[in-house]
Amino acid sequence: MPQIVVLPHVELCPEGAVLDVPTGTSVCRALLDNGIEIEHACELSCACTTCHVIVREGFESLEPAEDEEEDLLDKAWGLEPTSRLSCQTLVPADTDLVVEIPKYTINHAKENH
Repeated sequence: MPQIVVLPHVELCPEGAVLDVPTGTSVCRALLDNGIEIEHACELSCACTTCHVIVREGFESLEPAEDEEEDLLDKAWGLEPTSRLSCQTLVPADTDLVVEIPKYTINHAKENH
């Protein structure tokens, strides 16, 4: 089973985490299912940028982003070449991922999910 290594985030995951995740699960769903409360203001529908992550390792193994995701990423805070929306990023079969949750989002009010 692939793993997602979550780098430490001061609020959401101070110690970091290593998650065993079934292939094909979205990164956002995997984080939420494991108690890492990443923001997801649009409820995983690819309509905002609050679930933006930076894929530090394993980016090459991901399916390419669709145009809709690319357009939204242009609005994300702290955009990097390996940025993805975690709600649209599916865990690949044979590759572990290392992800970083950016410090900020463009969301002005935190959602209470």
